[in-house]
Amino acid sequence: MTSAVRSTTRYRTLDLVTIALLGVAFGVVFWGWGKLYDLIDLGAAVGFKPAAGLLAGTWLIAGVVGGLIVRRPGAAFATELVAAMVSMFVLGGTAWGGTVLLSGIVQGLGAELVFAVFLYRRFDVLTAMLAGALSAAFATFYEWKYYWVDWDLPWRLAYLGFFVTSGVVIAGLGGWLLVRSLARAGALDSFPAGRP
Repeated sequence: MTSAVRSTTRYRTLDLVTIALLGVAFGVVFWGWGKLYDLIDLGAAVGFKPAAGLLAGTWLIAGVVGGLIVRRPGAAFATELVAAMVSMFVLGGTAWGGTVLLSGIVQGLGAELVFAVFLYRRFDVLTAMLAGALSAAFATFYEWKYYWVDWDLPWRLAYLGFFVTSGVVIAGLGGWLLVRSLARAGALDSFPAGRP
Protein backbone atom coordinates (compact mmCIF):
# COMPACT_ATOMS: atom_id res chain seq x y z
CA MET A 1 0.00 0.00 0.00
CA THR A 2 1.45 3.33 -1.01
CA SER A 3 1.54 6.28 1.34
CA ALA A 4 -0.85 8.21 -0.94
CA VAL A 5 -3.49 5.50 -0.66
CA ARG A 6 -2.85 5.04 3.07
CA SER A 7 -3.24 8.78 3.71
CA THR A 8 -6.72 8.81 2.12
CA THR A 9 -8.01 5.89 4.16
CA ARG A 10 -6.50 6.51 7.59
CA TYR A 11 -8.70 8.53 9.93
CA ARG A 12 -7.28 11.16 12.23
CA THR A 13 -8.94 11.97 15.53
CA LEU A 14 -9.84 15.34 14.02
CA ASP A 15 -11.70 13.58 11.20
CA LEU A 16 -13.81 11.57 13.63
CA VAL A 17 -14.57 14.61 15.78
CA THR A 18 -15.52 16.57 12.66
CA ILE A 19 -17.93 13.84 11.51
CA ALA A 20 -19.53 13.84 14.95
CA LEU A 21 -19.80 17.63 15.13
CA LEU A 22 -21.17 17.94 11.58
CA GLY A 23 -23.63 15.15 12.32
CA VAL A 24 -24.88 16.86 15.47
CA ALA A 25 -25.15 20.27 13.78
CA PHE A 26 -26.98 18.89 10.75
CA GLY A 27 -29.13 16.68 12.98
CA VAL A 28 -30.47 19.75 14.73
CA VAL A 29 -31.00 21.41 11.34
CA PHE A 30 -32.83 18.29 10.12
CA TRP A 31 -35.06 18.31 13.17
CA GLY A 32 -35.91 21.99 12.66
CA TRP A 33 -36.43 21.49 8.93
CA GLY A 34 -38.79 18.62 9.72
CA LYS A 35 -40.94 20.94 11.82
CA LEU A 36 -40.95 23.59 9.08
CA TYR A 37 -41.51 21.00 6.35
CA ASP A 38 -44.74 19.94 8.04
CA LEU A 39 -45.96 23.55 7.97
CA ILE A 40 -44.96 24.30 4.38
CA ASP A 41 -46.23 21.06 2.73
CA LEU A 42 -45.39 22.23 -0.78
CA GLY A 43 -47.12 19.24 -2.37
CA ALA A 44 -50.43 20.17 -0.78
CA ALA A 45 -49.90 23.86 -1.51
CA VAL A 46 -49.60 23.30 -5.26
CA GLY A 47 -52.09 20.43 -5.37
CA PHE A 48 -49.51 17.88 -6.55
CA LYS A 49 -48.08 15.80 -3.69
CA PRO A 50 -44.89 14.70 -5.52
CA ALA A 51 -43.78 18.36 -5.62
CA ALA A 52 -42.86 17.94 -1.95
CA GLY A 53 -39.64 16.37 -3.24
CA LEU A 54 -38.41 19.85 -4.16
CA LEU A 55 -37.92 20.61 -0.46
CA ALA A 56 -36.46 17.24 0.55
CA GLY A 57 -32.86 17.88 -0.52
CA THR A 58 -32.15 19.59 2.79
CA TRP A 59 -32.05 16.17 4.48
CA LEU A 60 -29.24 15.03 2.18
CA ILE A 61 -26.71 17.77 2.81
CA ALA A 62 -24.93 16.19 5.80
CA GLY A 63 -23.52 13.31 3.78
CA VAL A 64 -22.37 15.55 0.96
CA VAL A 65 -20.68 18.04 3.29
CA GLY A 66 -19.11 15.29 5.42
CA GLY A 67 -17.66 13.66 2.31
CA LEU A 68 -16.36 16.94 0.91
CA ILE A 69 -14.64 17.94 4.14
CA VAL A 70 -13.29 14.70 5.63
CA ARG A 71 -12.51 12.94 2.31
CA ARG A 72 -12.16 9.47 3.79
CA PRO A 73 -14.03 6.24 3.01
CA GLY A 74 -17.22 6.16 5.07
CA ALA A 75 -17.23 9.86 5.99
CA ALA A 76 -20.30 10.78 3.93
CA PHE A 77 -22.23 7.78 5.23
CA ALA A 78 -21.22 8.35 8.86
CA THR A 79 -22.05 12.06 8.82
CA GLU A 80 -25.52 11.44 7.37
CA LEU A 81 -26.13 8.61 9.85
CA VAL A 82 -25.12 10.69 12.89
CA ALA A 83 -27.32 13.55 11.66
CA ALA A 84 -30.27 11.17 11.28
CA MET A 85 -29.74 9.78 14.79
CA VAL A 86 -29.54 13.26 16.30
CA SER A 87 -32.67 14.46 14.49
CA MET A 88 -34.48 11.34 15.66
CA PHE A 89 -33.67 11.95 19.33
CA VAL A 90 -33.36 15.73 19.74
CA LEU A 91 -36.17 17.40 21.66
CA GLY A 92 -38.52 14.45 21.43
CA GLY A 93 -37.60 13.38 17.92
CA THR A 94 -39.54 13.71 14.71
CA ALA A 95 -42.96 12.76 13.46
CA TRP A 96 -41.35 9.97 11.44
CA GLY A 97 -39.85 8.14 14.44
CA GLY A 98 -37.35 5.36 13.81
CA THR A 99 -37.76 5.51 10.05
CA VAL A 100 -35.50 8.58 10.16
CA LEU A 101 -32.58 6.31 10.97
CA LEU A 102 -33.35 4.07 7.98
CA SER A 103 -33.59 7.16 5.80
CA GLY A 104 -30.19 8.32 7.03
CA ILE A 105 -28.65 4.96 6.16
CA VAL A 106 -30.09 4.98 2.64
CA GLN A 107 -29.24 8.63 2.00
CA GLY A 108 -25.72 8.24 3.37
CA LEU A 109 -25.09 5.21 1.15
CA GLY A 110 -26.10 7.18 -1.93
CA ALA A 111 -23.66 10.00 -1.23
CA GLU A 112 -20.91 7.60 -0.15
CA LEU A 113 -21.09 5.60 -3.37
CA VAL A 114 -20.35 8.66 -5.50
CA PHE A 115 -17.22 9.51 -3.51
CA ALA A 116 -16.19 5.83 -3.70
CA VAL A 117 -16.62 5.73 -7.49
CA PHE A 118 -14.10 8.57 -7.72
CA LEU A 119 -11.83 6.70 -5.25
CA TYR A 120 -12.08 9.58 -2.77
CA ARG A 121 -9.92 11.76 -5.02
CA ARG A 122 -12.43 14.10 -6.65
CA PHE A 123 -14.27 16.71 -4.58
CA ASP A 124 -15.44 19.32 -7.06
CA VAL A 125 -18.91 20.75 -7.56
CA LEU A 126 -19.87 18.05 -10.06
CA THR A 127 -18.99 15.30 -7.59
CA ALA A 128 -21.01 17.08 -4.89
CA MET A 129 -24.03 17.39 -7.19
CA LEU A 130 -23.78 13.72 -8.19
CA ALA A 131 -23.61 12.76 -4.50
CA GLY A 132 -26.74 14.80 -3.84
CA ALA A 133 -28.48 13.23 -6.84
CA LEU A 134 -27.68 9.61 -5.93
CA SER A 135 -28.54 10.22 -2.31
CA ALA A 136 -31.93 11.55 -3.43
CA ALA A 137 -32.49 8.62 -5.79
CA PHE A 138 -31.75 6.11 -3.02
CA ALA A 139 -34.03 8.00 -0.64
CA THR A 140 -36.81 8.06 -3.24
CA PHE A 141 -36.70 4.30 -3.78
CA TYR A 142 -36.86 3.81 0.00
CA GLU A 143 -39.78 6.24 0.32
CA TRP A 144 -41.70 4.57 -2.51
CA LYS A 145 -41.75 1.41 -0.44
CA TYR A 146 -42.54 2.94 2.95
CA TYR A 147 -44.36 6.24 2.40
CA TRP A 148 -45.76 6.45 -1.12
CA VAL A 149 -47.07 2.92 -1.65
CA ASP A 150 -50.43 4.15 -2.93
CA TRP A 151 -48.95 6.41 -5.63
CA ASP A 152 -49.12 5.30 -9.25
CA LEU A 153 -45.98 5.21 -11.44
CA PRO A 154 -46.26 8.73 -12.92
CA TRP A 155 -46.48 10.26 -9.43
CA ARG A 156 -43.55 8.14 -8.24
CA LEU A 157 -41.42 9.21 -11.20
CA ALA A 158 -42.39 12.84 -10.71
CA TYR A 159 -41.34 12.60 -7.06
CA LEU A 160 -38.03 11.03 -8.14
CA GLY A 161 -37.43 13.93 -10.53
CA PHE A 162 -38.29 16.57 -7.94
CA PHE A 163 -36.23 14.91 -5.20
CA VAL A 164 -33.17 14.42 -7.44
CA THR A 165 -33.39 18.06 -8.54
CA SER A 166 -33.51 19.11 -4.91
CA GLY A 167 -30.60 16.80 -4.10
CA VAL A 168 -28.50 18.31 -6.88
CA VAL A 169 -29.30 21.93 -5.98
CA ILE A 170 -29.70 21.96 -2.19
CA ALA A 171 -27.44 19.11 -1.05
CA GLY A 172 -24.95 19.09 -3.93
CA LEU A 173 -24.47 22.68 -4.99
CA GLY A 174 -25.53 24.06 -1.60
CA GLY A 175 -23.22 21.66 0.25
CA TRP A 176 -20.31 22.51 -2.02
CA LEU A 177 -20.91 26.26 -1.55
CA LEU A 178 -21.10 25.77 2.23
CA VAL A 179 -17.76 23.94 2.26
CA ARG A 180 -16.21 26.66 0.08
CA SER A 181 -17.50 29.33 2.48
CA LEU A 182 -16.09 27.47 5.49
CA ALA A 183 -12.75 27.10 3.70
CA ARG A 184 -12.61 30.83 2.87
CA ALA A 185 -13.36 31.62 6.51
CA GLY A 186 -10.40 29.47 7.59
CA ALA A 187 -12.53 26.88 9.41
CA LEU A 188 -11.14 24.04 7.31
CA ASP A 189 -7.43 24.83 7.42
CA SER A 190 -6.68 21.39 8.90
CA PHE A 191 -8.34 19.63 5.95
CA PRO A 192 -7.50 19.34 2.26
CA ALA A 193 -10.85 21.07 1.62
CA GLY A 194 -9.41 24.18 3.28
CA ARG A 195 -6.39 24.37 0.99
CA PRO A 196 -6.40 25.82 -2.55
